[in-house]
Amino acid sequence: MASSLWATRVASYLRISVPCRGFATVLKDLKYADSHEWVKVEGNSATIGITDHAQDHLGDVVYVELPEKGTQVTQGEGFGAVESVKATSDINSPVSGKVIDVNEELNSSPALVSLSGTRF
Repeated sequence: MASSLWATRVASYLRISVPCRGFATVLKDLKYADSHEWVKVEGNSATIGITDHAQDHLGDVVYVELPEKGTQVTQGEGFGAVESVKATSDINSPVSGKVIDVNEELNSSPALVSLSGTRF
């Protein structure tokens, strides 16, 4: 009881500034991996992207390495990378299968990764 009272008093004195995109958007039809990728399964195909949280931590994206069409990917293993001014991060596949399409716009405009809902 005393600790919850203390927490209530402390909380009433805290003022937290949150950036406009402080919380990730969780969409109903997406499944999320611990490594911050999402997948949307539609019939026999799946669309993969990275979460808002991962995008925020990456910052400005300068390069995206994507697999070629026809490449076999395995769940949990890397199939590409996202390079930003802060770091380079592997993209892990949340599902196993064969790549049937790639978002070619990311080759010329890698910053599109930072737009919510952009797919690989």
